This record gives sequence, C-alpha cells and structure tokens, in this order.
Amino acid sequence: MSNDPARPNIVLVLADNLGWGELGCYGGGILRGAATPRIDKLASEGLLLHNFNVESDCVPTRSALMSGRHPIRTGCRQSVPAGFPQGLTTWEKTLAECLKTNDYATAHHGKWHLGDIEGRYPSDRGFDEWFGIPRTTDETQFTSAIGYTPEVAELPYIMEGKAGEKSKNVQIYDLESRRLIDEMLVARSKDWLTRKVQEQKPFFLYHPLVHLHFPTLPHNDFKGTTGQGDFADSMAEMDYRVGEILDHIDELGVQDNTVFIFASDNGPEFREPYRGTAGPWSGTYHTAMEGSLRVPFIIRWPGQVPQGTTSNEIVHVTDIFSTLLSIAGSEVPSDRPIDGVDQTTFFRDPVGTKSPRTGFLFYIKEELRAIKWKDWKLHLVWEPKVNQSSGRLESPYLFNTVRDPKEESDILAFNTWVMQPMMKLKTEFERSLKYDPAPPDPLKQW
Repeated sequence: MSNDPARPNIVLVLADNLGWGELGCYGGGILRGAATPRIDKLASEGLLLHNFNVESDCVPTRSALMSGRHPIRTGCRQSVPAGFPQGLTTWEKTLAECLKTNDYATAHHGKWHLGDIEGRYPSDRGFDEWFGIPRTTDETQFTSAIGYTPEVAELPYIMEGKAGEKSKNVQIYDLESRRLIDEMLVARSKDWLTRKVQEQKPFFLYHPLVHLHFPTLPHNDFKGTTGQGDFADSMAEMDYRVGEILDHIDELGVQDNTVFIFASDNGPEFREPYRGTAGPWSGTYHTAMEGSLRVPFIIRWPGQVPQGTTSNEIVHVTDIFSTLLSIAGSEVPSDRPIDGVDQTTFFRDPVGTKSPRTGFLFYIKEELRAIKWKDWKLHLVWEPKVNQSSGRLESPYLFNTVRDPKEESDILAFNTWVMQPMMKLKTEFERSLKYDPAPPDPLKQW
C-alpha cells in the first residue's frame, strides 16, 4: 500500500545543470534574478546538503544514480550523439529494477540519457511507463539549424513507452516543444501519482526535469515575468513545476509517507548566454572543480529526516541508489561492486551522526582528474575552466575546500601527509576495478 511505512513512496526530482548557487536556499534566488519560494520551503522541511557530489556530465551522473556505480565501471563516461552505443548495458541493475522486486510501481517522466535503442529505454530498465526524451535538449536546435536535414542526423523526439511494449515517438522535440516539455512532464507525473495512490501501490517516481539545460527557454506563461531574461524566467518556471508536484502529493494525502528528493545532475552550464553559477565554488560541469562536483540536494521525509537542517558532510550521487533501496527495504545487488553507501542513518540524524563516506575518486571519461577526501581536494590534472587544461601535473595541486573554496592556493608542500589517505583510497578503488569485468552486452552495436 502507498501508506506502508516499511515501504515509503519515493519521488526523485532531478534538475538538469542546476548550479550550487542558483536557488534562494543556496544563496541565489533573487540575487540570480528569480526567487525560488517552493524549493526554498522544501529545504525548510527537510535536510539540505552543502556537499552533495556528482559526476562530470549528464550521462555519467545519471548512470551513477541508476546503478550505484561510478561510470568508470559501467562505461557511461560521456554524452554521445544519437545512434552510438550509449547508456547502461543490460547487465547493470537499475534502481527501478531493484525496487520492482519489492513490488514498487515505477515511472520515469523526463530526460533519460541512458540508452536510445530498444532494450535500453526506461520501460526496458525497470520502469512501468515513461514519457520524455531519450537523450538531450541540445537537439531541440537541430530543426532550425543551418544545413540540418534528417538524412544526416536523426530527428529528436519526445517519446513514451510501457514495460513489455515498444517505445514510440510522440512529437518532434524542437524549440517550440522545448518551452512546453516541463509542463507536459508534470501533467504526466500528476496523472500517474493519482492512479498509483488509487491502486494503493508503493511508488517510485523519477522525474528528471529539463530545466535548466540549454537552450534555457521558459514556457510562454513565464517568459518576461522576472525581467531578467530567459534564464531567470526558466528558473522561476522550474521552481513552480517542483511546487506543482509537491502540491499534488499533498492533495493525494501521501506526503507523510513519501521520501521527496530534489537534486541536480551537474554543476552549471559554461556556455553563454546560458552560463550559471556555483556560488562560492569555482568551475562548471565538465571540470573537476568544486563547482562541477557540488550541486543542490534536499531530502524531505516527514518524521524521519529532521526539518530545517543543513550539513557539509560528503554525500555522493551513487549513495542515492544504496540509500533509497535501504529505505524501501529492497536488496542491493551483491554480485558486483557497488560504490554507493547507505546514508539512511546520517539522513535521519544529520546533526548527531556523520556521513559514512570520507571521499571518492573523480574521473572525466577514462582519466582520473581528482581525489576528494574529507576537507581536502587533490588535482592530478588542472583544468579550472572547460578546454583550458594544462595537462597532467607532475606535482599535484592540493586545496582545503573549507579554507579555500575557490581552489586558489596549492598547499601540498605543507600537507604531504594527505597523500597517504588519498593514495590508499585510490589504490583500493583501482584494485576493485581490476576485478570488476563486465560481461558483454548483447545490445552493443560495435
């Protein structure tokens, strides 16, 4: 039943490229041209993390979220164009597949980016139904781009599908539908939630928003409302859409037994005019700077997670996988290394306990870029801005992220002791990689 406390409902809303510094509750809001009252209120009702960390771009983070494993293991190391092998192989077990074994109803409404061929769509990977886009929002610009024809690059579509059936195209995903899609996604989620509550099924709703991914274009109802341009208008819309889902959960009477998470998949966009901000942190996504690693994360779980709390303890996106399975009483796969750690105890008592995670390794594609351990950050490759890499460092840079949030003063010479725990973390992880060979995937095309 949807009110069984042993199997609480789960709603996971994931923004796209929302930087740490954009929301009011993270020091942005009206300072960034748009108040975010609904998400700010959500933060007051639960736990806000200052040190929630993700992977380098859309595909790596979403794969880590769905599998509990770093993309260096799963092969989901970067976003690639349509038609290329991409996304989670059939061997990986997704969060939705694991929850299905515990009789959860599951739905995906939003951006998938973990497979765009039959066998890899959400409805093939544990979701009862899905609606949204298989890849990315960049593609909305295709049909209006000079020289584009469908013969050279396939048309992007909004799609839908149900488990056991073939996914199908709904409409072309162009700039006009870009403005409408987040409204469409919320309508789908509201309808699905109503049906699942009526059926008295515990549910997992994964709702990956399209905002604020470029081209960052607001719905016409929000265009011009902030007076600060499309980006701020889109942020106002994003806040409103999250509020619509929250209100619907209240109307259905299931708030008290629903774990609600709002987070972002990556740090801010670096391209003008859609460039965002990570607040006090330097860098954007596609770098190993803190502005890439740290993104917003809020969890509300009435009666379980204390209200109005914040923490600077380290939590990683892979931890969502292990934590939600623990909360739902579902088993974590035991036949493969799982990088996520169970944060349930910490989430329930973020003041009296500490995160069981001390750090992690950060890769971009196949390259180990940085190691994060407690309040320390070691850069093995220095690329403070996208496409401005100075290459592998003979002497790595070490920063203290509390005293030097912008990573400006290398202090390795005075703190070489930090290399010991960091190298231990690196050695243990690389050893686990050596004994983690994935079997071949029958859907891989080449």
